[in-house]
Amino acid sequence: MATVVIGVIGADVHAVGNKIIEHVLNEHGFNVVNVGVLSSQEDFINAAIETDAKAILVSSLYGHGEMDCKFMKENCVEAGLNHVKLYVGGNIVVGKQDFTAVEERFKKMGFDRVYPPGVNIEDAIEDLKTDLNLS
Repeated sequence: MATVVIGVIGADVHAVGNKIIEHVLNEHGFNVVNVGVLSSQEDFINAAIETDAKAILVSSLYGHGEMDCKFMKENCVEAGLNHVKLYVGGNIVVGKQDFTAVEERFKKMGFDRVYPPGVNIEDAIEDLKTDLNLS
């Protein structure tokens, strides 16, 4: 099965959700590389390079995901990872905002999939399998 890099970006420390995501991905047969919490874009990118990952899944719960993810796609392309799928989810913006607008902004930033708070991880896994041609 494909290798995926997961972690919590920026100054965020929501370790419990990160471990749950890792566990469920492992149960579905993915090779999971978990960069942990308080991770920079470089942590995700370096792990993807080192492991030939097919996707990067970024979590954020503290509301500053938009700031932390800015230029991530450009940084991936610069590192030779233009083929890697980018996913982001959680409480990724400050305050209550219309999710359709939030999703549009993140897709313009280069993310392939954007998930709201409380998304069912099984839905994201189905998307991942589809996007990586594994289903």
